[in-house]
Amino acid sequence: MNELTTAAIIVGILTSAVRLATPYLYAGIGEAIAELSGVVNLGVDGIMLMSAYGAFFVALNTGNLWLGLLAGALIGVLMGLLMAFISVTLKAEQGISGIGLYMFGLGLSSLLFKTTIGTVKTITGFQPIKIPLLGDIPFIGQILFNQSLPVYGAFLLVPLAWFILDKTTWGLRLKAVGQTPAAADSLGVNVDRVRYVGTVAGSLLAGLAGASLSLALVNLFQENLTAGQGFIAVALVYFGGWRPLGIMLGALLFSTVNAFQLWMQVLNVPIPSDVAVMLPYLLTIFALALTVSRVRGPAALNKPFERGAH
Repeated sequence: MNELTTAAIIVGILTSAVRLATPYLYAGIGEAIAELSGVVNLGVDGIMLMSAYGAFFVALNTGNLWLGLLAGALIGVLMGLLMAFISVTLKAEQGISGIGLYMFGLGLSSLLFKTTIGTVKTITGFQPIKIPLLGDIPFIGQILFNQSLPVYGAFLLVPLAWFILDKTTWGLRLKAVGQTPAAADSLGVNVDRVRYVGTVAGSLLAGLAGASLSLALVNLFQENLTAGQGFIAVALVYFGGWRPLGIMLGALLFSTVNAFQLWMQVLNVPIPSDVAVMLPYLLTIFALALTVSRVRGPAALNKPFERGAH
């Protein structure tokens, strides 16, 4: 009986970990795309908050989860355009601009929540869909093949992003702009346009991260719903070396720690809840301390491009 209970708990933790990795994957891969073009977007958490609110508000009032998901993606695009305009066109300092975007998203999402929803409400979000045959595999089937569509989408994004970034002309152009924008410009590549597309594409994925959080994971919206997950997603880019597979492994590591602390609270393990909640963030600091000095990002990261300047 104890062995069965232990197995059930392990399956529960791993199933939760796969589900909780979803926003990290969308936001982390999105941030990697932006950074590979040379733009650091520290406003990811603010974009996620605004998109989580917008997606939930639309779904709550229309009863259509897909419209909510679309709304979250569109909000991501709009905030990405704002970030691109500030950092690429105006050539403002990217780190400070991103923090400003985060504060904007945090404040506006709270204001809109208070004025349009008022109290915490719940909806019926995306439900798990069991994949035939694969879902019947003992243990693995429950963990991997009995999830909701946004979760499947996040994991399918990993090979798709790898193919686009490594095997297509657009992906190679994006990386060229992030490494040597002057050389790319001399070959006829429009550096600003590529950076705009990279930043907006990354923000669209951050929007999907926020929407999946409110529509597929917690099925509600409240102030500061993300609780810093956007910043963990930025850290995952460095942890994963700007590679989709590395980001996925990092996302699963962080989400497993998160799932573990949630299950500790459910099982009434005698550990203070505040300490348990801190675990993913402590892991973030530890992981960055180990990896940042060992990885090399795009050479032109966080450097505005001006034609003719050296």
